[in-house]
Amino acid sequence: MESLDVDVLIVGAGLSGIDMACRLTRALPDHTFAILEARDAIGGTWDLFRYPGVRSDSDMYTLSFPFRPWTCEAAISEGGAIRDYIRETATEFGIAERVRFDQRVVGASWSSITARWTVRVETSEGEVGHTCRFLHLATGYYDYDSGHVVDFPGQEAFSGAIVHPQFWPADLEVAGRRVVVIGSGATAVTIVPALAGAGAQVVMLQRSPSYLASRPGTDALARTAFRVLPDQVAHRVLRSKNIAVTTASYMLMRRFPRGSRALLTKGVARLLPDAYAVGQHFAPSYDPWDQRLCLVPDGDFFEAISSGRAEVVTDTIDTFTPDGIRTASGRDLDADIVVTATGLRLVVAGKIALDVDGQVVDLHERFVYRGLMFSDVPNLAWVVGYTNNSWTLRADLAARWICRLLSSMQRAGQTTVTPRHTVEEAGRPAVDLTSGYVQRAAGILPKQGATRPWSVRQNYLIDRITMSSNRFDDGHLELT
Repeated sequence: MESLDVDVLIVGAGLSGIDMACRLTRALPDHTFAILEARDAIGGTWDLFRYPGVRSDSDMYTLSFPFRPWTCEAAISEGGAIRDYIRETATEFGIAERVRFDQRVVGASWSSITARWTVRVETSEGEVGHTCRFLHLATGYYDYDSGHVVDFPGQEAFSGAIVHPQFWPADLEVAGRRVVVIGSGATAVTIVPALAGAGAQVVMLQRSPSYLASRPGTDALARTAFRVLPDQVAHRVLRSKNIAVTTASYMLMRRFPRGSRALLTKGVARLLPDAYAVGQHFAPSYDPWDQRLCLVPDGDFFEAISSGRAEVVTDTIDTFTPDGIRTASGRDLDADIVVTATGLRLVVAGKIALDVDGQVVDLHERFVYRGLMFSDVPNLAWVVGYTNNSWTLRADLAARWICRLLSSMQRAGQTTVTPRHTVEEAGRPAVDLTSGYVQRAAGILPKQGATRPWSVRQNYLIDRITMSSNRFDDGHLELT
């Protein structure tokens, strides 16, 4: 219950929060900081998600921290190993002792008179307040308290268990049971082969298909690189290679959508039995990267289908029945367990209520500066990763940029930095995807502008160049 007064207060002890803390210890050792975590453990997403098969959705050489090499050959890693990696990093860098658990931030108020944020926190023992000069929100962009829940017709009549992946019961037995997984995104594609491998008979019921691409779960270059090069150098080589390949792939798919559609569909067809209805189940109506592309390590999802342990049904739900689900086409899908992999609920800034000098801040009306600060909101950053690349790439760029900003302000005797957006424009959502979870959050997401630094690019290579400068007098930041 002790109140803190620090230079930097970090909210969230996941990848982004631990990254920022590690960067602070190196770049600004004279700055005081602490991390507030609502849960009782370090790890963020990777501590929360415990559903079968949970794994990284990008390669670990870019998802891991650049200052602490990922030395395993597994390019796609299971969630427990990522959780351990984050916690080991926090311990190695002396960050673990700076984390305050059971601290749910509910509000923050900025005072221009004191140039401080007053942060209101709920704990199991009551409320407490902290103050800081700079507030760093490493809260991610989805709701930890609930996923997207759909009220399906007749679901109260179902006699089995209904489970959302975000809150997977540790004691749920699936061997020998019939499971219907509702959804077609990365979570569903991950859960299906894991359940099939555990002895369940699985049906993935999707309303519409997603683009899927198989890739090796291990990096062929990793074994050689770590054998002949120092760990840090090998990690840098693998990281650079994967950034280049992923960026080039994304750009080509966006530039040539028709050819990319054909290439992705043919890639799926090669991994499935002859005459499989690929066009029905794996050919979306949208272009690649209008929504996120789902990675399938070592083709495990397609292997589960080919073996007969899993099936894909593309249809809509008419109603739940006592024994399962009846689709709109009249097919009955028998189930003992229904998994609702229906998506996440997006939130902005961890649902923290913000006000500046007593004026409530509506973040939906604000523009994002460099993808991490809000217009007219002083001394605050919100970290969001890339939609087409590893989350940590942007989180680490943001951490280094903020450290340089704070260092520059310290040298100049400045206490306050505020982005000012002065162009008259309507703007568009800062997260620019057609995915359902993004569209559902359109009414709360902040805006991006048409030109830099108010546009949010999905290009790490360009961001790395534009965010490497030590000059901050760009005409958009007010430093006082």
